This record gives sequence, C-alpha cells and structure tokens, in this order.
Amino acid sequence: MPRRADSSRPDSGRTVARWALGGVLLVAGAGHLTAQRQEFQAQVPDWIPVDDDVVVVVSGVAELFLGAALILVRRQRVAVGLVVAGFFVAVFPGNVAQWREGTDAFGLDSDTKRFVRLLFQPLLVVWALWSTGATTWLARRWRAR
Repeated sequence: MPRRADSSRPDSGRTVARWALGGVLLVAGAGHLTAQRQEFQAQVPDWIPVDDDVVVVVSGVAELFLGAALILVRRQRVAVGLVVAGFFVAVFPGNVAQWREGTDAFGLDSDTKRFVRLLFQPLLVVWALWSTGATTWLARRWRAR
C-alpha cells in the first residue's frame, strides 16, 4: 500500500488543504446523521436498491471516517487520499441522478445549479489526491511503468 509521496515533510499548503477537506467531510458526515438527513435522502437515486436512509447513514459514517483520516493519519496519507478520491468518484452517479431527475436539495433548485455542481466533483477528487501527495505518488508510479 502506498505510504507518502516522498520522505520529506509535506508542505504547509498541502497540509492546510488536507485538513480543510477533512473538515468539509466531517461537517458533511455529521449533516448526514443529523439536521440535513432528509435533504441527503432526497439525493439518493431511485435506482439504488437500498433504503434511502441506510444509504445516507452509511455514507455519512464513511464521510466521518474519511474526514478524520485526512486530519489524523500520517503514515498512510497517500492511501487515504486514494480512498477519499475513490469515494468522490463513487458518489458522483448520485449527483448525476440529482441533476437528471431534477431533485431539489441544498439550494440546488434548478437544472443549471445542479449541473454546475457536477463540475465541482472532479475538483474534489484532485483536492483529495493533491493534498495527500497521491498525485506525486501516482505520477512516479506512472513514470516507472
């Protein structure tokens, strides 16, 4: 499993970015389990064969763990970044479904707003990879092929 991008200490910009993303995930995860639970349930696509509330609770718990890992885990930082990026990719079909089905939630009350939100998902993936050093690790692996 990948460790860190290199043996040097991560720069402070990446650290702040990683902690900020961890904070965003902690807040979102808490929202899944508390006051925003119904809004998150509205975003679960109809084609998911599991109860909406189960999906929201499981994804909320996952976001809490991932957020905490981004902030607390040091030695497996790259692996955490890869998992967080994978999580953002995994939930993307739900965001597409929200746009296609015209589901209002979190102030996304028009097709344009829902579509613009889709454009931000790749930025979350890049944020997770860059802030953990996974982009460097992936680039080295790619060059070594």
